[in-house]
Amino acid sequence: MANVVECNNLTKFYDNFCALNGVNLQIPENVGIVGLLGPNGSGKTTLIKLLTGLLTPTGGEALVAGKEIGVETKAIVSYLSDAHSLNNDYTVMQQLEYFEDFFSDFDKTKALQMIRELGVDETKKIKTLSKGTKEKLSLILTLSRNARLFILDEPIAGVDPAAREDILETILSHKKKDTTMIISTHLISEIEHYFDYILFLKEGKIVLQGEADAIREREGKTIDELLREVFRWM
Repeated sequence: MANVVECNNLTKFYDNFCALNGVNLQIPENVGIVGLLGPNGSGKTTLIKLLTGLLTPTGGEALVAGKEIGVETKAIVSYLSDAHSLNNDYTVMQQLEYFEDFFSDFDKTKALQMIRELGVDETKKIKTLSKGTKEKLSLILTLSRNARLFILDEPIAGVDPAAREDILETILSHKKKDTTMIISTHLISEIEHYFDYILFLKEGKIVLQGEADAIREREGKTIDELLREVFRWM
């Protein structure tokens, strides 16, 4: 099976600080939902920004669908940042129209379907929306692209439990079978049963990777228990 993501000795320094230290990993094509896990400062966001082309590596290489990061890979990766990129002066509909103009693979019909499912008022200005509704809108925009790889950085952080449930349901119901989705999160206990594959980063290195069910069976623990007890996370 081909890999949708592959990193070979991937390294990233910020001045004298090593954020990623010779990372080697493979994510098989169509593996499903990948949990990218690790404590603060472990290198998760750095890895994501390297895969999306927002940063360049100090050493090694990252490949998406067998290609070096660049224009071709950006066309098949849909990225949800942990920081909002919404225009507060737009209405919800204007934000959809902006994405439709900017991304050739944006499916406005799909976006409108999700907006109505989640009860987002398309006539409201974004600056009037609650934090949870902005999270939903950002997710809708990300999932409405016909991409091959989706990368979601902390999609449920900072929102109330009810909004989390809506967001998770949206992710599951609108994820296509022939795509791969990487989700970076700290809230493992709430979301780990959705994971098909696990990557655990600690101090810039991969210390655990593989199919989630195989890891649970081998260790006799949930992923949350394993990371807390064995890797002393939290």
